[in-house]
Amino acid sequence: MASEARLYQFSPDTTARLRKFRLSTSRAKTPQAIILTIDKKTFEIKPADEVYESLQDVADELPEHAPRFVLLSHPTTLKDGRMATPYVMLNWMPVTVGAELRMIYAGAKELVRNTAEVGKILEVAEEEDIIGVEEVLKGG
Repeated sequence: MASEARLYQFSPDTTARLRKFRLSTSRAKTPQAIILTIDKKTFEIKPADEVYESLQDVADELPEHAPRFVLLSHPTTLKDGRMATPYVMLNWMPVTVGAELRMIYAGAKELVRNTAEVGKILEVAEEEDIIGVEEVLKGG
């Protein structure tokens, strides 16, 4: 991870915002998601300004030909009836993404995971994958 930490960077504001997002969403009653991008020139990882409250909104916002990281806190009822709010990262990587962007995002994936303190990464490549995340989080 040391090499990723030298190449990719988070501003102090971004790090604080990610921590606040993680802590504030743990008791949320609705899904909460933010989308992260990597600046190709500076390799700074930046969150979008908006917090999305549905998987459909997230799917609609993601570009068709560019990767993104999505931090998602999604309240759900598990198969055994318990309530849970898993905090996961979606690695949005459409099949149409070029090699350069694939490498940039692949190199930053673990750093983002560790900085955002998510427990699990879900690989998603199509809009249907985003909508299907709820079933995956339920354990189905």
